[in-house]
Amino acid sequence: MIAAAVALIVAACVFGGSLLAMSAARALPDSHLSSEARDVIKLCMALIATLVALVLGLLVATAKGTYDAQSAGVRQLSANVLLLDRTLAEYGPEAQHPRELLRQAAEVMLERLWPADGSAPVSLAPGEAHTQMSEFLREVTSLAPQDGLQQFLKAQALRITSDLAQARFQLYVQGTTSLPLPFLVVVVTWLIVLFGGYGLIAARNATVMIFLLACTLSVAGAIFLIQELADPFAGVVRVSDRPLREVVLQLGR
Repeated sequence: MIAAAVALIVAACVFGGSLLAMSAARALPDSHLSSEARDVIKLCMALIATLVALVLGLLVATAKGTYDAQSAGVRQLSANVLLLDRTLAEYGPEAQHPRELLRQAAEVMLERLWPADGSAPVSLAPGEAHTQMSEFLREVTSLAPQDGLQQFLKAQALRITSDLAQARFQLYVQGTTSLPLPFLVVVVTWLIVLFGGYGLIAARNATVMIFLLACTLSVAGAIFLIQELADPFAGVVRVSDRPLREVVLQLGR
């Protein structure tokens, strides 16, 4: 919702700037909008348009990198959970209780990262399943292998547990990014000047206004996309919960 509100405010400011420039053009003397003056305005607009394109492209790429990293982290986390459960299943009936604790911990992680209640806040903090995972680690550590295979499976389970904790902390450390307010103000200022230039030299008719509005909404959409990708676990564009949800359904079988 915040990303959508910011995008709409940006759209209103930019489109308002173009309308204001159209109104100002009517009051300006003809010499201010001569062919030479229009050429200078077009050159300045080309420079600003290049700056805006470069900055928005860089921001989209950075935000997409954050989104992809978090998505890969969720898949790695899900794979570690399933592999750990299968390793304990191979160990034997003695590992049934740790498997149940692992399932409980996975369900807690799923609920905290993708709350069933859409209004509940998302938590990337790694301590949400601390109780279950601490007891799980004690249970696995206390297992008494009876042969070489069980010894190997216990060591494997402890290693995967360490990898699981690392993957969970990595999700937290990568966290989310946000568009700094001063940066947003500068970009919006560039856009207002750019679209103001368009309004200053454009013909004053409905077709031009419709296309200016469409371009304004497109730029605002880019701002919206940047903010959504930078916060992968909230909003409309979010990391899928399918990998972890499907793994939870397989645990204990």
